[in-house]
Amino acid sequence: RGMTDRTPDWIIVGRIRKAHGIRGEVLVEPITDAPDAIFAPGRRVFAGISDARPDPGAPPLEVRASRAFKEGVLVVFDAVGDRTDAERWRDRWLFLGADELPGPDEGEIYLHDIPGMRVELEDGTVVGTVATVYELPQGLVMDVTRSGDEKGAGGQTVMIPYDERTLVRVDAKARVVVVAPPDGLLD
Repeated sequence: RGMTDRTPDWIIVGRIRKAHGIRGEVLVEPITDAPDAIFAPGRRVFAGISDARPDPGAPPLEVRASRAFKEGVLVVFDAVGDRTDAERWRDRWLFLGADELPGPDEGEIYLHDIPGMRVELEDGTVVGTVATVYELPQGLVMDVTRSGDEKGAGGQTVMIPYDERTLVRVDAKARVVVVAPPDGLLD
């Protein structure tokens, strides 16, 4: 690949939740299926205050050490020296460039690719467009902005479960999610 002036697409891989101990360790909530690989010693991630992208011009954080801890990962970064320093990183999002991650397997899709996809019923009726995806205790839910129809639902939103009972298929190339929602959900 040649060099381009295009900025990389960023993938959220975790969020720093709090300082741990006095030596600069932080508790990271992993937002990845492969936290052992993403937070392996030597790996570099980028931090951001916003969940949209890393802070402009921020240097990468290199993982010095990591270990599983309860429902997260305790990580030592090269740029975090002690507890006071670690507290400054609380609630920062952690990113990797999309080109550093393997592509999804056949039949899989990254969560960040779902917003903007068109949602249709099995008969081709357009329901709307996915605005965002929420990870709730009961599972993933798509917040779908309704298209205008004969019922005048345009602009309203509806929460549609992203689960085996509701999803018929996801066509990542065509950017379409086909659903069979429970009776009454779209009324």
